[in-house]
Amino acid sequence: MKTIFNDCQVFIGDGRILESAGVMVENDRIIQVKKGELRDKDAETISLEGCTLLPGFIDCHVHLLMDMAFDTFGILLNTPDPMVMLKAAKFANDTLLAGITSVRDLGGKNGIDLLLRDAIKAGMVPGPRMQACGRMICMTGGTGWQLGREADGPDEIRKAVREELKSGVDVMKIMATGGILTAGTEPGSSQFTEEEMRAGIEEAHKAGRKTSTHAQGTEGIKNAVRAGIDSIEHGFYLDDEAVDLMKNRGVAFLPTLAIYKSGVRALAAGFPQPMIDEYLKMRPDHYQSVKMAHEAGITIGLGTDAGTAFNVHGENLVELKYLVEMGLSPMEALQAGTLTGAEILGVDESLGSIEEGKLADLVVVEGSPMDDVELLLDKDRFRIIMQGGNFVKKSGF
Repeated sequence: MKTIFNDCQVFIGDGRILESAGVMVENDRIIQVKKGELRDKDAETISLEGCTLLPGFIDCHVHLLMDMAFDTFGILLNTPDPMVMLKAAKFANDTLLAGITSVRDLGGKNGIDLLLRDAIKAGMVPGPRMQACGRMICMTGGTGWQLGREADGPDEIRKAVREELKSGVDVMKIMATGGILTAGTEPGSSQFTEEEMRAGIEEAHKAGRKTSTHAQGTEGIKNAVRAGIDSIEHGFYLDDEAVDLMKNRGVAFLPTLAIYKSGVRALAAGFPQPMIDEYLKMRPDHYQSVKMAHEAGITIGLGTDAGTAFNVHGENLVELKYLVEMGLSPMEALQAGTLTGAEILGVDESLGSIEEGKLADLVVVEGSPMDDVELLLDKDRFRIIMQGGNFVKKSGF
């Protein structure tokens, strides 16, 4: 099966744009990209005049098993596993219909995230391509302990990581600091030591897996970076030293700015005032951290933390708007959500850009998001969503 897209503005994914271009897809792959019109009598040909063709978007930090509720951890823990899976399948579909064709899920329960990943891959349920981390590795009583694998000391952490690798995880998440959603932890405080972090990271890397860390406080961020982490999630309190370490070691940054959108909803819904105060207290430092990282040239990707309280699955691309507000250009933000995301996940050989030989994960948007990324917040503007050469959505053609 062949499909040709003609008369389109193509956002390649690496900063290049082709005007009045043609893109041909055969089966699940992109087989031709060129300026000008493509023709093939055996292909379905679609004119995309007035639209932009982009790679499918990649959200590097979601929680598809979490239902955005007030007590998201508690509800997940107390919901029967079959119902968790049913809800997660819906959230996966909501995410795909928002133009997110790949995600990295950074915290599940009882292996359900791994089963969902496999069901999507097998075509049993619609959803984004998915990397899953299984249980987060945390210290006893540390951030996310309710859903994590608690471990203390380098040897115990090595064992915990090996257990998760045995279960079939794609990525390892290690909790470096406290967090807002775990009572009794301080977001700015370190939890695992550098030595403990290094033990877990080494085990993951030996098995060819990438590593990420929940790291909000400054010292915890530095511990993780010095220990060899691949990506920092949140990074509320960066300082000059942390920025230099991340830049020099090529560590990616997922700032998850969308949590502040969810914080506004949480306030309206009667979220506990102390927790709201914690959000508000951190926000100026977080914003400054993102600006520092961007100015230093640190790799910044799209990550939303979708699924946490009032952080809605299917509204992932609001993160691009926030990245632009932090100083990224629309082009930089779009790249953060496409090729950069693929690089962070280690799948850039097959995803993240519109290039010959890559998988045909594509979206067609009415208008030019390179001029205004907020166009992507209007789902009606998504005229086509394609995953692996198959139409997930096709509207008006």
